[in-house]
Order: sequence, then structure tokens, then C-alpha cells
Amino acid sequence: MTPERRADLTLEQAQALLLARESELAELRAAHEDFLRAVSHDLRAPLRHITSYGPLVAELLQDCGLQGEELQEAQGFLATMDQSARRMGRMLDGLLALSRIARAPLQRQPVALADLVAQAQAAVAPLARGRAVAWQIATAAAVLHGDPALLRQLLTELLGNALKFTPGRAPARIAIGVERSADGTGATLSVQDNGVGFDAAQAAGLFGVFQRLHRETEFEGVGAGLAAVRAIARRHGGEAQATAALGAGCTVRVRFPG
Repeated sequence: MTPERRADLTLEQAQALLLARESELAELRAAHEDFLRAVSHDLRAPLRHITSYGPLVAELLQDCGLQGEELQEAQGFLATMDQSARRMGRMLDGLLALSRIARAPLQRQPVALADLVAQAQAAVAPLARGRAVAWQIATAAAVLHGDPALLRQLLTELLGNALKFTPGRAPARIAIGVERSADGTGATLSVQDNGVGFDAAQAAGLFGVFQRLHRETEFEGVGAGLAAVRAIARRHGGEAQATAALGAGCTVRVRFPG
């Protein structure tokens, strides 16, 4: 066999392999779309039934003459069912958000960090209403290179998280800063708060989906916000990490490569 013929066979094999990989990728995308459709529609209906019919069952309990401890126990069961169904709904919302992050077109462009901060502050304003919040913003003329919508979502999640975990602080102190890498090509965005913090030994699981370091009775949420932060960071080729101590606040850093 001549060298030219061997080269032709190698090229044909490479093209066949590429076509096979493209077919596999198309199948995975189709399966992903089916999953999203099921999450956003099919799985919602049973939850709506639970939350809708629960109050009707409560009325029936009243009408059938159930009283005392038995009535209270039955009402407690219904309340737990309702809370669990609503929690599952929020978890589905979190999965959908992560799926959108994974499949959203990445439109990289220079983005002024000051503009992102202002937009994120406006988005979390309801969480700050009626509270004393001391914002410390040291972004100056910093510019990040990335997708504006995803970066805005990342910063909104971080500011919302900082506000959530600073209850009773007067004021809540939230510092936003950015540092350039030594070679000037990359940047690290940081959001620091003076909130409740967490045990540093548990930091490894902080960015996992539905991972929580505090009880839901203490703080709302299902543990999807920081998972979204990590997903957005990784889509930009970066990474997120957090440092904290119990009662001494938390600092989340998101590194963006050049």
C-alpha cells in the first residue's frame, strides 16, 4: 500500500470518527431537550396537584368532625406535604437554571464590572429593603471578558447569597472587589460578607447541586445558587472557591483566566 493510500485511509477514518461523534452529540442534545421538557412540564403537574388539593383535604377534615390532637396531626401531615412539594418545585427550578447555563450560547465580550455590580444590586434590592447594608465596591474601571447575561447572573447569585447569610448584622457589610493576575491576563472577582459563615472543613461541598451547610429552617433556599456560580465560572474556563469561618463571614472568589 502506497503512503498516499495510507494517508487517504487515515483521513477517511478520521472523518468517519468525527461523524460518529457528531451523531452521538446530537443524540445527547436530544436527550437533554427531552429531560428539560419533562422537568419543566411533566413533573410540574403532580406538584401542582399536591399543593392544590392539600387545602381541599384540610377542609374535608374540618367537615368530617375530626377534632383535637387527631386534627392537628392530620393538618401537620398536610403542611409537611405542601412544604415538600414546594421545595421540590424550587429544586426543579434550580435544575432548569443549571441546564440553561450549560446550553446557553457563550457570547464573549468586554463587560464593565461596575455595570454588572449595579445591575446585580438592582436585582437583589428586595432582599436588602429595610436593612442596613454597607456596600464596599472596589471595581473601579475593571473589565471582565465574558458573556454579559451569565456574568450578571453569577454576580446576582453572589450578592443574594451574601444578603441571605447576613441576618441581624447592623450593618451587613458586603465587599466586592477584583484582582488582576500577576501577568495581567486573568482576573479574580471576590464577594465578601460579615455573615454567619460556615465550618471551613465543609467548604469542598459548598458548590455542589443541592448542597447546604445550614438548615432550611434557618435560611431559605435549596442549594442551587452557588452551583450556578460554579457552572458559569467553568463555562468561562474559570473556577469558584470559598473561604469562611463560623460567625466570621464568607468570601467567594471566582477566577477568570485571560
